[in-house]
Amino acid sequence: MSTRLFVKNIPWSATDQELASFFGQCGTVTNVTLITDRETGRSKGFGFVELEEGGEEALQLNGSEFGGRKLIIEKARPKEQRNDRGGSYRGGDHREYRGDHRGRSQRQDRY
Repeated sequence: MSTRLFVKNIPWSATDQELASFFGQCGTVTNVTLITDRETGRSKGFGFVELEEGGEEALQLNGSEFGGRKLIIEKARPKEQRNDRGGSYRGGDHREYRGDHRGRSQRQDRY
């Protein structure tokens, strides 16, 4: 059975291969995903590691040093279902309307 781990406090300079070899001592690593900033491409310092076997042994590595930092390792929780589609108070699709400098809306046909 596959185990998915959430790993925090990863050094920004770490690569997928380095993390895979670190967790490889516990079992077969099937996937490593480092979360990166979408604009800069730099690592955010956390990610996910999937192991085919050896998940319980990998949890024992919690607090161990990797690249000069102490890793925090937890079992990953399932992704929560999200209903919202954006962060605006207006909700929905707002491609058509764009406010002017006085706060009035003006219709903008973009098609």
